[in-house]
Amino acid sequence: MAEFPLKLAVATKDNISINEHFGHAKQFSVYSTSETGCELLETREVANYCLGQHADESAMGGILEAIKDCYAVFVARIGDGPTAKVHAIGVRAVSEYAYAAVEESLLDYAKRTAAGEEIG
Repeated sequence: MAEFPLKLAVATKDNISINEHFGHAKQFSVYSTSETGCELLETREVANYCLGQHADESAMGGILEAIKDCYAVFVARIGDGPTAKVHAIGVRAVSEYAYAAVEESLLDYAKRTAAGEEIG
């Protein structure tokens, strides 16, 4: 069962929309979200994981460390391998809100989670 407020990480280039791929993110914005509001807590810098045709596996550990205390991570896209690694640390990977507005998406997710929906 989710505990509110939810701590949610967002891969975003501008804190306006969820517009960054998981592997391309150089930072994750971390929000505290309830059913009635969300607040930006901090921005966590990371080394990006995807380097064109290959992945920097050493960067993955830092990314997982940066988001491990979050309930979910919101991304524009994420591959199957990274999804499995995110799930392995108990974090949900959510791409359902790709390119949508950050705050509206987080509020919708919080409401749906409170209603018992499993997303990500």
